Amino acid sequence: MISLRNMFISLAVLSGTASFAQLPDAAAIAAKMYPGWNLGNTMEANNSGKNFENNIGLAGETQWQGTKTTQEVIDYVKSQGFKSVRIPCNWVCGHISNASDNTIDAAWMSRVKEVVDYCINAGLYVLLNDHYDGGWVETSFTDVSNATIEKNSAVMKAIWTQIANAFKDYDEHLLFGGLNEPNCDNQNKTNALVKYEQAFIDAVRSTGGNNTTRTLVVQGPSTDIDNTNRYYTTLPTDPTANRLMVEVHFYSPWQFCGLEEDASWGSMWYFWGSANHVSGGTWSARNSSSSNEENFVKSQFQKMKTQFVDKGIPVIIGEYGCQWRNVANSSAQKKHDASVKLFHKTVNQQAIENGLIPFVWDINVQNQNGLKGIMSIINRSAKSIYCSCAMEGITEGVEAASKWGGPTTGIAEIPFVEKAGAENAPAYNLSGQRVRRDSKGIIIVGGKKYMQN
Repeated sequence: MISLRNMFISLAVLSGTASFAQLPDAAAIAAKMYPGWNLGNTMEANNSGKNFENNIGLAGETQWQGTKTTQEVIDYVKSQGFKSVRIPCNWVCGHISNASDNTIDAAWMSRVKEVVDYCINAGLYVLLNDHYDGGWVETSFTDVSNATIEKNSAVMKAIWTQIANAFKDYDEHLLFGGLNEPNCDNQNKTNALVKYEQAFIDAVRSTGGNNTTRTLVVQGPSTDIDNTNRYYTTLPTDPTANRLMVEVHFYSPWQFCGLEEDASWGSMWYFWGSANHVSGGTWSARNSSSSNEENFVKSQFQKMKTQFVDKGIPVIIGEYGCQWRNVANSSAQKKHDASVKLFHKTVNQQAIENGLIPFVWDINVQNQNGLKGIMSIINRSAKSIYCSCAMEGITEGVEAASKWGGPTTGIAEIPFVEKAGAENAPAYNLSGQRVRRDSKGIIIVGGKKYMQN
């Protein structure tokens, strides 16, 4: 990296347009995407695994939760400080009008576009994926024969060619994610996963237009950090440089985050973080292990930073969250609520500082279901906050992050010299926020970028 002093470098500010422009690379987009939110239990609601049929239709949107998505709902999401929306989506499971050629139902495609447009209209980034989708690929890894991979890859290409063509003229605010949580737990299965992801990339790129330079998101094995760190050493090939992101999910420790009843291997934990542990009586058994708390989050995210972010490949935490439970005791409830807040704060702060983009899981169900709990933050119909401790944690985590630790631009110590003919022009940072002319880092003045230390 070359350091230049007392000089300025002007760079064209790129933006996506319907005229098929060169879209910004993944690193430039990643810096603008956090924090993120999931439109959960909505466009991915399924029909009990009946694949390659058109037997759920538009009713699927409200099958698992009762609120139809509107512009007002998305505007409220943005008002809470979110910069991105992940849209988990079914295609094969209940939305195929012609199984012989895997035709996606036109009405479903139109509705998905409406929801994407709500997000784009609000100025949000969108990650649209092929979710669990009846498991047609995601549970297929018990058979990694060439014949099975070729058969499934053909379906993947057919599905993603249709999706890519439908969104061909969208700008960089739309990203595609090939899968959700591919069930891979060894190297052999991961090798098969890479082939499926290659089919996804090839299908999207073949449609041309803005899809030539659109950022695409590939999923690590099981979207598990340790599996991804261990097995995902070779990514699929992309003919367009610097346009891939990697996705993992984070629900750890599961005893605190997701376990809904005591199991033979472990009990539910209600309290997380040393400051929130409860001593004495039966409550102490509900404290999280100290080895699974703040430092654990940091160490897990650092693995992704080392393996991908430091090499210029942004990483998305496509889902994270923890169960908000009703523990039926006022003092214990306060400790539990503080635990939920701290977990969300820690995930967001550590994600941002390690260059990861966190997307919280949210299913729009206003019922804690007792000790089982719920991952639900926003009440969409009321356009209000349901779980304030989680939302406060997200906000505080973003504010507490000391820096964006994402991929660098490759430019260092290039100071702004006020001789660019724009002495009176306002200055902006890369997020589009107006800043002082003497702000450090990259600033944009008069449509040109400058770096100053």
